[in-house]
Amino acid sequence: MPSGKHKSRSMRRVYVKKPGNTVSISYRKRKPSKAKCIKCGAVLKGVASERPYKMQSMAKTKKRPSRPYGGALCSKCMREEIKGKNV
Repeated sequence: MPSGKHKSRSMRRVYVKKPGNTVSISYRKRKPSKAKCIKCGAVLKGVASERPYKMQSMAKTKKRPSRPYGGALCSKCMREEIKGKNV
């Protein structure tokens, strides 16, 4: 029987094959939700969704796109924002 902290669904269940051909359940933390555009709410492409300890060791270029408003606005909204400022 799993302990109390493993009964909730906040931890995901991963089946791990161990030596001796036995399978056991390993409990791991879930990934955070995907980053969304602050204007339209679309899922941002090119933005990693990892736990903070993994994001620390990632390169800056792997965390978010290197364009204006990268990691905050989707490419469509970013284009509209830039066009609006030039008019």
